[in-house]
Amino acid sequence: MIRMTDPVSKPLLEVRELTKRFGGIAAVSDLSLTVAQGEILALMGPNGAGKTTTFNLIAGTLTPTSGTIIFDGQDISNFKPDERCKAGVARTFQITQPFDELTVIENVMVANMRFHRTMAEMRRDAMRQVEMVGLADRTDVYAKGLSTGQRKRLEMARAMATRPKLLLMDEVTGGVDQKSIPGLLELVKTLRDEGQTLIIIEHNMRVINELSDRAIFMNQGVRMASGTPEEVAAHPQVVELYLGEETVDV
Repeated sequence: MIRMTDPVSKPLLEVRELTKRFGGIAAVSDLSLTVAQGEILALMGPNGAGKTTTFNLIAGTLTPTSGTIIFDGQDISNFKPDERCKAGVARTFQITQPFDELTVIENVMVANMRFHRTMAEMRRDAMRQVEMVGLADRTDVYAKGLSTGQRKRLEMARAMATRPKLLLMDEVTGGVDQKSIPGLLELVKTLRDEGQTLIIIEHNMRVINELSDRAIFMNQGVRMASGTPEEVAAHPQVVELYLGEETVDV
């Protein structure tokens, strides 16, 4: 069900004519987009389309060649990743990156430590996130001992522990066994229902339809189509590129 957002309110995120070049190659070219508070936007496209580069530009791990990123009314184009995190931008990764030699609870405590003065406060706060993602029975398990699905859940807990206004989720279901996917989708729905603003990268059209309010289709760094997931899936250029793929698994 599509949730309505206030059309007169300023967007939480506004990307203006964003470009990133690596030598003579434009990984992202003149990309503009907005995300409203409480909205879920999906980025679609084939491998090499520029989706993850866009995430890296928004999160600050890459510096744009040109263009502007406005977040919560502030130009963050030149902010470092930690400064963007403090401003309220968090992300998960397609290939999870926990601290393998730390336990689940310790991983989350690292993420929330700037909000607390004592270890006890950090642990109590972290436990709320661990319980939210369904890892309460793995609290003291080292991250290296988790399954792929559990590591995805830990990524979500660590990201949410930073108290983000905007959460970037790279490949929600990527690399996860089929049994784990419904639980992960329910977690994202819980965040959505609580009003969390998200941008997701996802290769499964059914997942995009289930989770997102709007979608943007990218190809070779360029925005080709945008609208509801159904509108994007029916766009002539998208159909031409993925004709015959029943789920538009892009």
